[in-house]
Amino acid sequence: MNASFKVQPQHLERGAYLYVRQSSMRQVVENVESTKRQYALRGRATALGWRDDQIITIDSDQGESGASASWREGFQRLVTDVGMGRAGIVMGLEVSRLARNNADWHRLLEICAFADTLILDEDGVYNPASFNDRLLLGLKGTMSEAELHLIKARLRGGILNKARRGEYRCPLPTGFVYDELGNVVLDPDLQVRETIAYFFETFSRVGSACQTVKVFKNEGLRFPSRMRNEKLITFQPLTTSTALRTLNHPRYAGTYVYGRRYYRRTADGKNVPRKRERDDWLACIPDAHPGYITPEQFQQNLKTLEINGRGYEVARASPPREGAALLQGRAVCGLCGRHFRLRYATRRGRQEAWYICDRAQGTRGEPCCQSIAGAPIDEAVGALVAAMVTPAAVELALEIRREIEIRHNEADRLRLRAVERAQYAADLAQRRFMLVDPNNRLVADTLEHEWNDKLRTLANAREERERSQQQDRLALDDAIRERLIAMTTDFKTLWRDQSLPNRERKRLLAHIIEDVTLIKLPEEGTTRIHVRFKAGRTETLTAQNPKSSAQQVKTRPEVLELIDKLLDSHTCSEIADILNDQGIRPGGCVRPGKSDIRFTALRVSYVAQRNGLRSRRDRLRDRGMLTRPEAAARLGIHEATLVSWVRHGLVTRHAYNDYASLYEVSDLSPPTKHCSRWDRLTDRVARMQAVQESKPSHPIKGVVV
Repeated sequence: MNASFKVQPQHLERGAYLYVRQSSMRQVVENVESTKRQYALRGRATALGWRDDQIITIDSDQGESGASASWREGFQRLVTDVGMGRAGIVMGLEVSRLARNNADWHRLLEICAFADTLILDEDGVYNPASFNDRLLLGLKGTMSEAELHLIKARLRGGILNKARRGEYRCPLPTGFVYDELGNVVLDPDLQVRETIAYFFETFSRVGSACQTVKVFKNEGLRFPSRMRNEKLITFQPLTTSTALRTLNHPRYAGTYVYGRRYYRRTADGKNVPRKRERDDWLACIPDAHPGYITPEQFQQNLKTLEINGRGYEVARASPPREGAALLQGRAVCGLCGRHFRLRYATRRGRQEAWYICDRAQGTRGEPCCQSIAGAPIDEAVGALVAAMVTPAAVELALEIRREIEIRHNEADRLRLRAVERAQYAADLAQRRFMLVDPNNRLVADTLEHEWNDKLRTLANAREERERSQQQDRLALDDAIRERLIAMTTDFKTLWRDQSLPNRERKRLLAHIIEDVTLIKLPEEGTTRIHVRFKAGRTETLTAQNPKSSAQQVKTRPEVLELIDKLLDSHTCSEIADILNDQGIRPGGCVRPGKSDIRFTALRVSYVAQRNGLRSRRDRLRDRGMLTRPEAAARLGIHEATLVSWVRHGLVTRHAYNDYASLYEVSDLSPPTKHCSRWDRLTDRVARMQAVQESKPSHPIKGVVV
């Protein structure tokens, strides 16, 4: 059917939309003929009857791929206007210009058929509402999508073929450049090479990416960074992400790799990278170019990173930290075979470490395997290590000193490179300033300002180097040398030195001990320690478990024995005074901040009752002592008389506390030792009775006797 018959008056009443698109900006710049052909479709619309002011050109998607419509704002606007009934015809040079995706293309066809909108390309005019036209447009869309696949396949095939030979030029990481022949070589900048080499050496020493970042920060070093498509190198503070990216890049080991990642397009049109397994890499050629480390060192670094990020469910030897636990990552539970976890608690003003095996409790609700205090274990293992290392302490001290000096020299060399770079930049700025015409103040002032900035940068670099050199000299002063000499004579003293960081002890321990298996024996109050050394030798130790809080405040057996002995002849208050005079405190020891606690009568009574000691009253009763009523009844006298007799020494009283006593009455008659006094008292009573009887009676008046 002729195109003029398909164009109806209702189509001419609406606008004519011309969609212009090129797949890349390079095509926009170089393939200008295609752009001209697309804009020339305006003449086709005018010939079909549309006025020039009705023709709307949409060219905002220049340089965008037609694989999807999610990121093409121009195509989305076109679909919106067609759906709103504003478009009478949609024009495109070919189907591939509108869409290379069948989903987007058929969506446009559906909307055009529903809105009665025509479609025009270089071959003719089509009505999507017509079955034949729609079938033809569908075939064109399918061929356009297949064409895109073929184009990508041809390009991808050429890239893969070059990559398998190691000839495809990929962006290089910092530290590598391409030479004139296209070969990969190390960066000619000496500061860049030395900094990267020092980075790998530091990681091998500390065994952690985060600790490597801390070393660079403490030493004031910066890591090189080269932007893509730029030759300028900048030195920035090292970050953890940069350290991990450098450690995981195979090219630093001289290995050519390609296809470590693949991309998946999401619903919003974004390409999301996904990692491939090492066996799925598209190309991997070892020893393809020079590297900073060997492939073996690269694999060891990957293994170290894997171990550092691994959980405690499997064997794990984590890098040494600052914690007090000496056996970090090396203590194994003797019951289940898992590695202990660490738990720190602050008690009585100091930090305590505990080895905990509770993963079964957290995952399956089973009881906790073991919970062992770390102080006795660490002390026993530390004493064993100190005893074994002492013969080799001389060699170890010299090796430590050499390592410290080499480390400081390497850091100073990197700072010197920074000074040389700043000096070169300052000299270059000076030459530029000298070459400019002095009368051209607009340029001269700018170059002078740049020269001053470079001079300030140079001064700062020199000051930083001098300050770092002074700190390094302080690190190797006479005090450090004396400590190294002390190591050769008495390693035990150095091991117990409080100023020695726990990290250094753990590093030394890692070279000697493979692992330590702990088995707690609650019935014996001890922990059995099985030490396995690197060479295969084993040692078995026994450590005393610390007492619980209740046991720590419990009175010592010797104090209980003393109290039991004193209760035979003293009251509780007298016993308290005796214990305090002897320097004995409750709980059996003087605790920090509790030295003012002393024994009292109530505390002695509580200790005796708590530990099942017989009270003084029961002891006196067992010896035949009587209470006041019982003693008065035994003697046949009044209680007041008994008190008078006690005051005159006729009866012996024994106090069993500060308020009550018992009385010692052996016979019905007074004791033999008081007979003389008894006789005098008896004679006095008899004389008083005789005098009373000898007096005449005087009857009272008015009373008959």
